[in-house]
Amino acid sequence: MHPTSLKKQKTIVGGTKKIKHETIKKLNPDIILCNKEENTKEIVALLEEDYPVHVSDITSISDALEMIEQYGAIFSKAAAAKHLISKIKIEKKSFEKFLSKKEPKNVAYFIWKDPWMTIGNDTFINEMLKINEFINVFEDKIRYPEITKKELSSVNDLDLIMLSSEPFPFSEKHIEEAKKLYPMADVVLVDGEYFSWYGSRMIEAFTYFRTLH
Repeated sequence: MHPTSLKKQKTIVGGTKKIKHETIKKLNPDIILCNKEENTKEIVALLEEDYPVHVSDITSISDALEMIEQYGAIFSKAAAAKHLISKIKIEKKSFEKFLSKKEPKNVAYFIWKDPWMTIGNDTFINEMLKINEFINVFEDKIRYPEITKKELSSVNDLDLIMLSSEPFPFSEKHIEEAKKLYPMADVVLVDGEYFSWYGSRMIEAFTYFRTLH
């Protein structure tokens, strides 16, 4: 899942918001994979001038499974894609059965601090919270809004504050700080990859989610 060795084997073409266009030109790719959330419109438009570009837009599991199917077709790996989709569906169904006797919890999921930022209803993370029977207390908001201490303190019946490992690297030292924001709620560190990485990581996600319950 983390092929760090590839950094030594492959050419780095930049980050999600800033690319090395000349480096990409030298590589002359057959296709470029982009993501609506991660890459800017300007980057996509620039790349489309010279190459076929596939832009994914993932806010739900169905979106993620559709993307896997599309990649299977694009890269002549339809059988592998079908197998992966089947495994994800099996794991999801098993997890739903596991949850059948669990009580829903009201949660606040934070991805950043200074300012504190959470997630709204139109995100893949929110979808994964729903699957866990975690009710996002900020679901009325969109994208990744900033939350003031006053807004958080005004929330009724918050059971759990979740501090994600990414993109901000929350750690043990931030737990007490979060508890001060809402003393009545429990605070836990969560692996953000399982809440925000769509694709093959989803197979392992449901096993991880069991540990949160």
